[in-house]
Amino acid sequence: MLKYKVSAVSYLNTLPFIYGIKSSKIYEDIELQLNYPSMCAHKLINDEVDIALVPTVVLKSYSSFNIVSEYCISADGSVDTVCLYSNVSLNEIDNIYLDYQSKTSVELLKILCKEYWKISPNLKNSKNGFEEKIKDNTAALIIGDRAFSANDKYKYVFDLSEIWKQMTGLPFVFACWISNKEIDKKFLYEFNQSLKLGIENVEESIRSESINYSHCDNPKEYLNKKISYILDEEKRKSMKLFLKKVLK
Repeated sequence: MLKYKVSAVSYLNTLPFIYGIKSSKIYEDIELQLNYPSMCAHKLINDEVDIALVPTVVLKSYSSFNIVSEYCISADGSVDTVCLYSNVSLNEIDNIYLDYQSKTSVELLKILCKEYWKISPNLKNSKNGFEEKIKDNTAALIIGDRAFSANDKYKYVFDLSEIWKQMTGLPFVFACWISNKEIDKKFLYEFNQSLKLGIENVEESIRSESINYSHCDNPKEYLNKKISYILDEEKRKSMKLFLKKVLK
């Protein structure tokens, strides 16, 4: 009988977590679902899953939700897969399409527009295929694996995590493992051990799933140098600052 339902992000940056879970005994005790970030949040909010790798912005609205792991998806500087793409300079942008797969990155973009760039473009919701609308004075926020193919496609690329680092001096936390209920402590320990196994064996995780991630030229460099997995005090400080700014 399945004990817990778990939703994880289906992007390359989560691959070590997925590998660790699948390689651990705990895999027998969960129903693992792979979704894009905003869908992970949707499922947790609607009690469709018990634990999810959720955009950190969700914490601002649900005080009963708890971080249940010392691991996360974050970046200390540029991340390459959360970027604003444009063919004109920042001051010339009239419209920005917001990636429908995102929650945290959308809020981060709003903060950067207001506090760092001092611009006020029209922010538009999006649906599948919105990337094709990047032209003239229209830009778009693209997150996740689709960003790999976009990084060399447009004249201007603004890496949101890198800009946050410039503005605050802090790393940025995109997602945390969060629960909407009290979870058995023994299960949580084993769950965290499985995540640890994954991030300690990045190369093996790449080999095991390489067929599914052909869109990234160098997954080893991306996972080891762009993504940071430990939710340390510096990252918690950054999360607190980010959520404070979102609440303004």
